[in-house]
Amino acid sequence: MKPAVIIPVLPSLDIKRDIAWYEEKTGFTFLFGDHMYAGIRKDNLTIHLQWHADTEDDPLLGGSVIKIFVEDIQPIFEDFVNRGTVPKDKLRRHTPWNTHEFGFYDLNNNAIFFVQDVV
Repeated sequence: MKPAVIIPVLPSLDIKRDIAWYEEKTGFTFLFGDHMYAGIRKDNLTIHLQWHADTEDDPLLGGSVIKIFVEDIQPIFEDFVNRGTVPKDKLRRHTPWNTHEFGFYDLNNNAIFFVQDVV
């Protein structure tokens, strides 16, 4: 039996715009989709984007948070610095909860954190 997989679905106001942003700023690439729903992938990570009209009946909301746990955060952090996604001083090392981590917001105010547990 294959292990279970969880894929976060983040709200999007403009799928096409957001795919382009994720490709440039994170290295995620288009996997499938249309103007209402799409999947993007980087290595073994997948995120889905779902369009919302940002109206009272279909609010965008934003503010979703995902944390991606990795074994070696340094090369990932350097890639995001080189892409201009995060500044060089954004990596927090040896947090009180024993992690190294950094995060950023996408164009819909969704927070994405990369985290490395430190022993």
